[in-house]
Amino acid sequence: MEQTEEMQVGKVTHYFTKIGVAVIEVTDGSIKVGDEVHIKGHTTDFTQKITSMQIEHEKVQIAEPGQSIGLKVEQPVRAHDLVTKALN
Repeated sequence: MEQTEEMQVGKVTHYFTKIGVAVIEVTDGSIKVGDEVHIKGHTTDFTQKITSMQIEHEKVQIAEPGQSIGLKVEQPVRAHDLVTKALN
């Protein structure tokens, strides 16, 4: 299988266990609804498609560097996990 090239777009800064939401600080590039992201860390390694994300409890379609988003994640994540997305 061919290795997909990925670009780091952010990192997890907080995880709300009860509601399964990660706070992701966008550091490079942008993240938008529909993107496939890869979250990887010490005990974390999975990919998921972004179906919705929020900034300050408002739904947004795209997030740029410097913004922090709330993202419902399919598996538990930890602070400092890296968030990458595949380059098309």
